[in-house]
Amino acid sequence: MSQAVPDTRPFSPFEWMLAGRYLRARRKEGFISVIAGFSFLGIMLGVATLIIVMAVMNGFRKDLFDKIMGLNGHVIVHKIGEPFEDYNEMLAKVRSVPGVKYALPIIEGQVMVSSSIQALGGLVRGVDEASLKSLNLVSKNITAGTLDGFDAQTGIAIGTRLANSLRVGLGDTVTLVSPRGAATPFGNAPRSKPYQIAALFELGMSEYDRMMIFMPLPEAQKYFSKGGEVDVLEVVVDEPEQVDHYGALIKQAGGPTITVSDWRQRNETFFNVLTVERNVMFIILSLIVLVAALNIISGLMMLVKDKGRDIAILRTMGATKGAVMRVFLITGASIGIVGTIAGLILGVIFCWNIEAIKNGVSWITGAQVFDPSVYYLTKLPAEIDVRETTGIVLMAFALSVIATIYPSWRASKLDPVEALRYE
Repeated sequence: MSQAVPDTRPFSPFEWMLAGRYLRARRKEGFISVIAGFSFLGIMLGVATLIIVMAVMNGFRKDLFDKIMGLNGHVIVHKIGEPFEDYNEMLAKVRSVPGVKYALPIIEGQVMVSSSIQALGGLVRGVDEASLKSLNLVSKNITAGTLDGFDAQTGIAIGTRLANSLRVGLGDTVTLVSPRGAATPFGNAPRSKPYQIAALFELGMSEYDRMMIFMPLPEAQKYFSKGGEVDVLEVVVDEPEQVDHYGALIKQAGGPTITVSDWRQRNETFFNVLTVERNVMFIILSLIVLVAALNIISGLMMLVKDKGRDIAILRTMGATKGAVMRVFLITGASIGIVGTIAGLILGVIFCWNIEAIKNGVSWITGAQVFDPSVYYLTKLPAEIDVRETTGIVLMAFALSVIATIYPSWRASKLDPVEALRYE
């Protein structure tokens, strides 16, 4: 009766069993197992770090974009060569364009705002009550006071950081000083006028909370001597990434007396810097994963050298070169794949709890880890992009598998005669 031929198909249970035995620590291969452990930790920490940093970069961009776009229009309409007095008529034309959410008439000017204690620079935006309430970033972040009846009063709304710096609160009075006041024979005299604080807001972006002042549009027209005109119309559209398309439609609807610009032109340098920084960080941190993959090569090369006699015996017992190669391929790839999965889990958990971790580090060190005055935002953001994270995981998988090819090939090329000659 003939003996059954053992199963030799690729990646058979025999190959997995042998690879598993090589991964388990033994006294003789203790040093090799230590290298495998460090390779695992390197892959895990590299993948986790890459996921965390890219999530934070994405979070920064998204939060800054939401804050900037939540307060500024996507498309800005300017009047050419004449005062913008027919803004109500232009508003109707712009709002009729498909895809336009709303349009706001705006007056904007720089002032010095002072209290009895402090004087600081500020940016006044004259806007009507309906338009201000349509800005959810402002209307949903009122911490004191109300925007109801905003048009019918001369009160102003300021950020909490500006109020804290001036040491004032709701109902207190501050003085606004504009360098462009009434014209006199000796030039323009600064205009100074006291205003009561009708509302306080906190937008979550320190730069806005520290300098932004909202004033009723009729009052802003009087204060800046604008008569019945405005500076610009700021238009918010459904899809900010398609501003070229919307800009052309708005210009067509408004006629030849207007010109348009968009948020990309106003913030181009800022967002380009964020994109470049994000891409550079991805390249630099990918090197951590590459170095960890190279550790897999060194560990496998040492394992192949140590197991030369075992490989020779397997070859003489009928194991093919492909079977030997696959055993060491499984051994090395397992380190990388398991390390990548562990890094993915660690990175996602870290991102989900990043604010608590930040507060814990601040408490332990006694220092402010994330200063809002430096980083603009009041919270450390983390936004996990599924497509980007999938790309990171696939890259780590690929590097882990590629790193095992050469040592596995060397193991399959081992000559059993030479290996057993002196045994």
